[in-house]
Amino acid sequence: MLTSTANRDSHPSFPSFPSFWPRVREFAVPAPMIETATARREAGDWAGACAAAGVDIDFRLRTVARSHGRELAARIRADLRHLAPDLLRWHMPRIAPHGLLRPGLTIALARYDPPEHDGPGSLHLVVRTPPAWAEAGQRISLALWDGSHTEPAARRHPHPHPNRRYRLDLHHHLWDARRADELRIRSGAFGDRSTTHDTGVVDPDLWGTVPPDRRCAVGRWEAEAAILLGAEGKGPGGTVSVRLGGRYRVLLHVEAEEGDGSGTSVARIAAVTADQGLSTSPVLPDAATWVLPDLDLLRTGAIEAGQLHPLVARALVPDLPRPAPASARFRTGDRAEGWRLVECRGAQHRIGLVEGVLAPLDHDPAEIRREELLVALTGTPLPCLQAIDEAHRRPDCLTGVRERLDHGDIAGALAVVEGLLGPAAVLRNGPLRDELEAAAQRRITYGLFRADLLGPGPIRHRSDPRRPVDPRPRRARRPRHTAVR
Repeated sequence: MLTSTANRDSHPSFPSFPSFWPRVREFAVPAPMIETATARREAGDWAGACAAAGVDIDFRLRTVARSHGRELAARIRADLRHLAPDLLRWHMPRIAPHGLLRPGLTIALARYDPPEHDGPGSLHLVVRTPPAWAEAGQRISLALWDGSHTEPAARRHPHPHPNRRYRLDLHHHLWDARRADELRIRSGAFGDRSTTHDTGVVDPDLWGTVPPDRRCAVGRWEAEAAILLGAEGKGPGGTVSVRLGGRYRVLLHVEAEEGDGSGTSVARIAAVTADQGLSTSPVLPDAATWVLPDLDLLRTGAIEAGQLHPLVARALVPDLPRPAPASARFRTGDRAEGWRLVECRGAQHRIGLVEGVLAPLDHDPAEIRREELLVALTGTPLPCLQAIDEAHRRPDCLTGVRERLDHGDIAGALAVVEGLLGPAAVLRNGPLRDELEAAAQRRITYGLFRADLLGPGPIRHRSDPRRPVDPRPRRARRPRHTAVR
C-alpha cells in the first residue's frame, strides 16, 4: 500500500485536486509555525528557524570549515541565514490523497564548488524526506552531500542521490527569502502566459501536444528550459525532457535565434511518448513543469490570499494587507465557545467546560450520578452524556484533528482537543485516543530511523538481538529448488 501511494502523481490536475490542495494549504504549514520560523530567521537564528519548521540538521558548519575551508563554509552559512524552512515546506512535493510529503526524496537546494580546483569536490545542500514507513510528523532533514554514500544520513536513506525531477537548486525563490519575489514571474502569474494560449515564441504545436486536463505551465517552459540547459553547461540551445505523467514524456528542443543578437530562443516539440533520448536529456524540474497550485486556488476562489504563506502572498498579490497574527487565523469551530446546545428529552440543553472538563450544564450532579450508574448497567444514557462521550471518542467530530496529526502538527491537534474537551479532560477509549497514540508511536519510529536503529541497519545486522526488527513490509522469499539426480 505504501508503494502504491508513493508512486501516485503529486500534480493537482488529477481528480484529487479539488480537495487535495485546499487541505494542504490549511493544515500542512500552520500559521504558528510560519510566524515562529520567520521571527527566528529574521533574528539570525537559522537553526532555530529550522527547528520551528520541523527540519532536522544533519551537518555542522565547523566540520565543513575544517574539511572544505572557511570560504566555502561562509558561503553556505550566508545561504542558511536566508533559508526560509517554512517556505521550503510550503513548496515541497506532495502526494495524493492526503497531501503528505512525497517520501524517500533527496532534493538539491544549492551547489557549492570549492574555490581551489585541487581541493575536495563540490558540496550540495540537499533536503531529504524520510521513507514512507518513517514519515511520522512529516519532518524533513537538511544535509550536505558530497557525492558519496559514506555519511550516516546518506547510508540510512533509500535514495541519497538528488532526484533529477525534483530539484530546487534552479528555483531559489521557493526557499530563499531574498528571492521570494521572483515567484510572480517564475510561476507564470505575470502576464498570465501559463494559462492562456499567448504562445509567444513557443511553437503552437506544443499547445496541442499537452493534454487539455493538465495544468502545464507551457508559457514558461522555454525560459525554464534555457535556465536548465545553462546550469547543465549545454549552452543556450538543446533538448529537455518534460514529464507530464507516469507514462507521458515530451522532448522539447530549445533553439537559439540567430542574427538578431538578442539571445532569444524558440521552443519546439520534438517527440511525444518516445523513449529515445529521454535518458540522456536533462529533465525539466517538476516546479517548472506545472502551474503553481496557489494560482489555481486563488483563481477558483478555493482559498483567499490571506491564507497563503506571507512570502507567497506578497509575491502573487503585492497590494495584500499585512496578515493577521496566528492566534486570529484558527478555523471557525476549532475553539469551543462558552457552551453548545444538545437536543435532550425534547429540550435544548447546554454542555460546556466546567473546571477544565466538558460537562452537562442543565443537569444536577445527582441526576448525572444516576445516569452514570444506568450506563454501567448497560442502559441508555442521556443525550447530553452521549454527546460528551461522542466528543471524547470520535475524532470526526473534532474539526481538523486528524488532518493536523497527519501533517505532523501535534501541538495544533492537542490545542483543538483541549479547546473542545477542556485541558483537564481524560480521553476515553475510542478512535480519538487511538489516533493520538498512533501518532506518538509513529514519532518513535521516526526517531529510531533517525538514530539508524530501523531501516537498512537491521538488514545488515540481523544477528544483533538488541536491534529491533525492520518494520517495512518485505517480499516473500522464493523457495529454493534442489536439483535431484
